[in-house]
Amino acid sequence: MSSFEDLRIVDNFYQTSLYFPMPVVLISTLTDDGKTTCGPYSLIQPFYVAGKDYYAMLLSCRNSSNTAQNLIKHKKCVINFLPDDRKYFKETVRLGWPGDKPEEKMKDFKFTLEDGLMAEQDPQGVYPKVIRESFQAMECTWMDNLEHCEDTVTLPEGADHYELESYHDFNGITSPYGAHFVLRIDKILMKKKYYDGIINGVKRSSFPPCPVDYGYRDSKYFWYHKHRWMIPELLPMRKTTVESVRYAADRIDPTVKFTDEACAMIVNVPRVFLPTVLKGCIKWAKENDVTIITEKEMQIINDKRSKEKGK
Repeated sequence: MSSFEDLRIVDNFYQTSLYFPMPVVLISTLTDDGKTTCGPYSLIQPFYVAGKDYYAMLLSCRNSSNTAQNLIKHKKCVINFLPDDRKYFKETVRLGWPGDKPEEKMKDFKFTLEDGLMAEQDPQGVYPKVIRESFQAMECTWMDNLEHCEDTVTLPEGADHYELESYHDFNGITSPYGAHFVLRIDKILMKKKYYDGIINGVKRSSFPPCPVDYGYRDSKYFWYHKHRWMIPELLPMRKTTVESVRYAADRIDPTVKFTDEACAMIVNVPRVFLPTVLKGCIKWAKENDVTIITEKEMQIINDKRSKEKGK
């Protein structure tokens, strides 16, 4: 007999049928008069993480929300991650009341807005502003070319949801009440303290104080979990052998050889990622007319990868 109860799955299951930890973000979008308005969201997650022409986030939201309507019309947004601060969270909750117009919610806005990097690079363009108090932010563009969403109509005046003949599967308006937006990441902005942690090596103090919420658990409160110290746990180290690295490389391309010293430099790569690393090394070798990768060439490849990561 199972030790679990069978909980009925209903609408908004992530908060009505589960205890589901989520991030807390404020999303900046543009109104019709070019001003920035902000709304809180938790249903935001990485979507395209590798192997595509760009990286992307996926946002789920109500299709009649200000955020959804602004994205459909103006395409641009900023995902702002605020640090764990009770007064910040109180303001975030206030901004989330359904039905408030942008001018109503932004009238007593308690955060500071500033231009992001996109506005600096494109002074003639119009972009949502970034919340200065954020520890990191992502400037994004809705990819309306996916699923032929470029002709998506905006919500009729006075209607609270769409009444369409059909809906998209994963991008744009996906149901009479919901929407999903595939957001290309144009820029990741990060405060220097946390930037240095990623670039120079993460320590316990390098992690930002990031709150986690569980959605609306009842009709009175919005519950969230305060940040605590991060706890490190050592990863299991499972080294491959020089012979297994060379065997894998020969199976990918036997025309490029690796010396023992070169193979030894990547024995710590997990087996599942080894083919990807080897393909990158072999691609570099062919681009540079190298047939034997020694320790010297491997160091050049590693330096190139580090510079790309830094960019």
